[in-house]
Amino acid sequence: MLTSTLCAALSAAGLGIAAMTAYRKRFLAATRIAAYSLLPLGLAMTGIADWITDLVFKPTVWLGFGVLAVSALLFVVVRAVETRSEGGTRKERKAAAAAQRAALAPEASAPSLGASRVPDRQPKRKTKANGSGEEFADIEAILKKHGI
Repeated sequence: MLTSTLCAALSAAGLGIAAMTAYRKRFLAATRIAAYSLLPLGLAMTGIADWITDLVFKPTVWLGFGVLAVSALLFVVVRAVETRSEGGTRKERKAAAAAQRAALAPEASAPSLGASRVPDRQPKRKTKANGSGEEFADIEAILKKHGI
């Protein structure tokens, strides 16, 4: 009940200021002030203002936020401990990741059509005729970069 009275008083004061602003022929500013001043009254009429005051002034709500914060902190601590225990130091984890990538390199993507090994690719000769060798060299460098 107190919040409704307070919101109505705020709205009345805001509408009074809006009327004075409109009297000075500043209609856009007066309309904006009137819009802001009607917000507390609308919040009180919908019941949102009472919900907000119950949220702010109840100690059990704040204890609930504290419990949620402790829960989030525990999740962070558990995650940090898991990453530490998995690979040891950062250098060891990087070395393990590099070794795993090396193990999956070209042989993993080769088709298995009965061939026991991937045929060796010999580098193509660069031809300098008509300047097309330079273009092929660029394309070849891009293909090598992507492992093709």
